Amino acid sequence: MEYYNYLKSLHLIFVITWFAGLFYIVRLFVYQIEANSKPSPEREILLKQYKIMTYRLWYIITWPSAVLAVFFAIWLIILMPDWLQMPWMHVKLGFVVLLIAYQIKCHLIYNELQNDIFNYSTNFMRLWNEGATIILFAVVFLVILKNAFNWIYGVVGIFMFSILILLGYKFYKRIREKSN
Repeated sequence: MEYYNYLKSLHLIFVITWFAGLFYIVRLFVYQIEANSKPSPEREILLKQYKIMTYRLWYIITWPSAVLAVFFAIWLIILMPDWLQMPWMHVKLGFVVLLIAYQIKCHLIYNELQNDIFNYSTNFMRLWNEGATIILFAVVFLVILKNAFNWIYGVVGIFMFSILILLGYKFYKRIREKSN
């Protein structure tokens, strides 16, 4: 098991690049939606460029990182099956399932935007972008503290963190509206 730390390192690297891709893809969705309201020919130029950027980010970084992060996680669990007996791991795996669902929803949005279907506002996308942030906080605290016994405090903490993000977003929106 001397290669355990190598596997753990690879898992962590791909988790980081996975989250980076998820953070940035939704930001690109915001830009794409904003570009759609620009006058021609600026709209067409920007949309074409954003489609290229989102394609590359999604298929060259985000999806491969997700697959490799899960692959190395499964390998680590095979090496350390006792982890599956730990309550914190159950909660962490629940958040991983949420993250995968989040990515699938992002993929559906990606497909719509690639086909010039704009069903979401920039405000929705800015809030949607915080979903990955909340999951990241939850998973990091679970992994570092390895304690799901106090999961009620964790849920309350994540809920409070979500409220702070929402309030921060509303504050930022007001500042943006005043500057326009």
